[in-house]
Amino acid sequence: MLSATAEQHLTEARQLLSELGDLLTRVPATESDARTLATSIRQLDDFFLLVVVGEFNAGKSAFINALIGDRVFDEGVTPTTAQIQLVRYGDRVSHQVDATGVHVVTAPVDLLRDVHIVDTPGTNAINRVHERLTVDFVPRADLVLFITSADRPFTETERTFLDAIRDWGKKIVLVVNKVDIFESEDERAEVFAFVRDAGARFLGTTPDVFPVSARLAWRAKHGDSTVWAGSRFEPLERFIHDTLDDAGRFRLKLTNPIGVGETLARRYESVAGERLALLAADVSVLADVERQLAVYRDDLARGFELRTTGVEKVLLEMEARGHQYFEDTLRVGRVFDLLNRSRVQQEFEQRVVADAPAQIDRRVSELIDWLVEQDIRQWQALSQRLGARQREHEDRILGGADIGSFHADRARLLESVGREAQRVVETYDRQREAAAIADGARVAVAATAAMSAGALGLGAVVAAVATTAAADVTGFLAASVVAALGLLIIPAKRRRARAEMREKVTALRARLVDALKSEFQAAHERGTQRLADGVAPYSRFVRAEQARWTEVKAALAVWRERASRLTSAIERFRP
Repeated sequence: MLSATAEQHLTEARQLLSELGDLLTRVPATESDARTLATSIRQLDDFFLLVVVGEFNAGKSAFINALIGDRVFDEGVTPTTAQIQLVRYGDRVSHQVDATGVHVVTAPVDLLRDVHIVDTPGTNAINRVHERLTVDFVPRADLVLFITSADRPFTETERTFLDAIRDWGKKIVLVVNKVDIFESEDERAEVFAFVRDAGARFLGTTPDVFPVSARLAWRAKHGDSTVWAGSRFEPLERFIHDTLDDAGRFRLKLTNPIGVGETLARRYESVAGERLALLAADVSVLADVERQLAVYRDDLARGFELRTTGVEKVLLEMEARGHQYFEDTLRVGRVFDLLNRSRVQQEFEQRVVADAPAQIDRRVSELIDWLVEQDIRQWQALSQRLGARQREHEDRILGGADIGSFHADRARLLESVGREAQRVVETYDRQREAAAIADGARVAVAATAAMSAGALGLGAVVAAVATTAAADVTGFLAASVVAALGLLIIPAKRRRARAEMREKVTALRARLVDALKSEFQAAHERGTQRLADGVAPYSRFVRAEQARWTEVKAALAVWRERASRLTSAIERFRP
């Protein structure tokens, strides 16, 4: 019957591990890790598991036989354990294989009433499936006895295996078997010191180390009491008995699943950190693209102002010729000429309009070509930047095996954006783009003047609008002059005509330039929007994943802090 404090600790452990399960579902964790956590949660209600690990021929099976006092496992110089073997209490010795493939052995030994002992395949087994069984079973252990042989302590495979099980946060006891091979105490002491120091380096803490001879212990328990002291088995059995009393088993039973949870939390916190670092670089790429677009917009604005100044200059020069035309035309001697509107318009076109349409078409063409070139350069820059990003990480998978679809989704989006940018670059039709902008500008200018553009060029549309305005002014003024029949009013009318012309042509110039600016700005915005739309899926993924992994990383850090506090409370617990 557990005390109220023990029940509270058990409830808190279950709740904490359940919350971690929910967190790992959001990641999502690999199937193997999710299964490991689920198994650890179930362990809270299972028998205590004492798991024996080590290389084959280190004497694991012989050690368990000596510890139990019965030959429940075969022994030999070749790998004799090819599967997980679990020993539990039973009225007699029996062997069977359960539904999970575990070889279950029963024996009438009091220790087994509260503790199940697990024998595992060797860590350097020839059959790697057998070694995998051992690695996968370790997270279920409540206490690990690591058996190393005195004649070859801490081999490379043993060190590698220790690294793996250390990360699960298990309590590990080192057992140096076969110490009876030494003839002197100095030799035994030397090996003992080596194992103790090496264990401290690998585990990060000073481990419990017991030198034993399972062979002598077996003999002692079966009649040869003279070798019991030489087996050095008593200190280890006493340690196991003291460590695995009711309170000790309870503490290990709770802290081990929490330790597994902490290992998984650290693993996915590390994955989150790695992915956030990768995403930070992606954000930097997106920021570069945004900066490029901002510079593009600024450069475009400055370049557009410079180039529209050329168009305005043509209109200003035409306006100046118009002023001179009225100065020369609005005279008493030409009153009757002014009544002939078609003649006035023809003369206006020859003297005032002159080559303005050709100049406007040329300057606007230059402006359009420049705008198109800027657009394609932006796509080229985007293509190169994303291509470089793909090459930087095309072979890099973070956090070991890919977890979920993060890397696949990210690579797919990055490739999609890069492919679209490359497609635009390769299929970009400068003439078609330029023609589309020119058509838009022509229609915008014609709409400003409330006339049909027809098949006219942009310069011709501008000239037609200007000529029509001038004809309206001259026609109105000429009619006024004839109606007045007063010769003295001619100078005043001329001044008025010039003022009218200045006012109308200035307004016309402003409207035309505004129409051009509006159309070119719209063309620029369409190009910028195409770029933004192309990057948008990648950008949305990066920012969403960044928010997600930031949240996951923070939640896992909080979970580990809570787990650490609970573990400390459990370790201080005394019934």
